[in-house]
Amino acid sequence: MKFNVKEDSKRIIVICAASVVMALNIKTFVRTGGLYPGGASGLTLLIQRVVELFLNIEIPYTIINVILNLVPVYIGFRFIGKKFTLFSCISIMLTNILTDVIPSHAITYDTLLISVFGGIINGFAISSCLLVNATTGGTDFIGIFLSERKGVDSFNIILGFNAILLVVAGLLFGWEKALYSIIFQYTSTQVMRILYKQYRQHTLLVVTNHAKSVYEVIYNVSNHGATVIEAEGSYEHQERKIVYSVVSRAECKQIVQDIKKADPDAFVNVINTQQVSGRFYQRPHD
Repeated sequence: MKFNVKEDSKRIIVICAASVVMALNIKTFVRTGGLYPGGASGLTLLIQRVVELFLNIEIPYTIINVILNLVPVYIGFRFIGKKFTLFSCISIMLTNILTDVIPSHAITYDTLLISVFGGIINGFAISSCLLVNATTGGTDFIGIFLSERKGVDSFNIILGFNAILLVVAGLLFGWEKALYSIIFQYTSTQVMRILYKQYRQHTLLVVTNHAKSVYEVIYNVSNHGATVIEAEGSYEHQERKIVYSVVSRAECKQIVQDIKKADPDAFVNVINTQQVSGRFYQRPHD
């Protein structure tokens, strides 16, 4: 593992801030509303409440969450990236400790407000970690592993896991909290979709007279290749080139700016891409 003091210091600061926000969210909105976030956090809270209900024993959040994350962390170290997993472990442990240490505090008792604003905060905290190449643990490790290594659509698997979690919570503690938890999880997911764009793609169609320069821009920014298509302008009947490529949405803005510098007369069409099948480069996790 190679470390860059300046870059990694920024990552640690963001991870620590996100962990504080995550823990505060759990101790204010989530606990007050009796909600169940998705993934390991939701399962941890469910186990805590089941043990407290049936055995009258209070188990610290940290102990349960660490046990649940043992297999995902192993998957991260073994298959995803050691440095990525190390920073993720910082996020996991700091969130766990703060969740046990910070006292509970209710901001509002309106469950709908808790579901919406708690979901927004949760999505923001998770996205902050993902943007600096780390994760909050649990199903995130499994989702990345299945998507990048096995080519499996992990969304449906994680959705199924969360559905089972909510069904169990509904049976044990009432369907009202389970239904509000769906609002919480939906809101959180939508915030993540807005803030974290690495796994969303755009198709670029660039009409240009400088195809080589345009291709070099795409490759230098995204490490993606491109296909050059012969074309003819219908108005002036002049020979043109169309450069076709699919890139990450997070890199698209920079690529378009650099294309306009390489060829100010280029016509660039950016299209939302629903699905890509075949070889598509993903930046490896460090």
